[in-house]
Amino acid sequence: MEDIYQFRNAAAIVRSVEACGFHKVVAMEKENYFEPNLKVTKGADTWVEVEKMPRTIESLQNIKNRGYKIVAVSAENNAKMLPDYKIEEPLALVFGTEWEGTTDELLDFADETLAIPMFGFTRSFNVSVAAAICMYELKQKLLKSDIDYKLSDEKLLQMKIRWAKNSIPSGDKILEKYLRENYQAEL
Repeated sequence: MEDIYQFRNAAAIVRSVEACGFHKVVAMEKENYFEPNLKVTKGADTWVEVEKMPRTIESLQNIKNRGYKIVAVSAENNAKMLPDYKIEEPLALVFGTEWEGTTDELLDFADETLAIPMFGFTRSFNVSVAAAICMYELKQKLLKSDIDYKLSDEKLLQMKIRWAKNSIPSGDKILEKYLRENYQAEL
């Protein structure tokens, strides 16, 4: 997400990510801090990892270097329509700001551009609605595909630990004590 500034939108995006069974959000910050409203996330923030990066092409290159195709969500640049899109490899969806949409710099860098069909006179959805639509539709495509997208046992354990740490008061301290007492020799 590119410099989202409305905390309610940030929260709604995190909630939709988790509801669709995805596990990570990368918030690219420039002028605004990505701070989801915890009342709106309804606990999804305990499951979803939020990684913050500066809003730069270098950050996008970092994501690309991790093996993700960069897909900008925008009606610009000969975008492929969401219902027709085929998932063939890991991808990172990039949504623009609430006010300006996706920047030209990001559109130029993206491997592909994806658009949600619009049927009314309004030119775009709210960013959190667009994110929810894309994630839901892409999840349906994954469920029908042969792509092995499920978490490994190790990643699932890491998620459960993150959930416990984020859900329990003093979770960080409890985990730190557990690791110190049980893995001191290895540290």
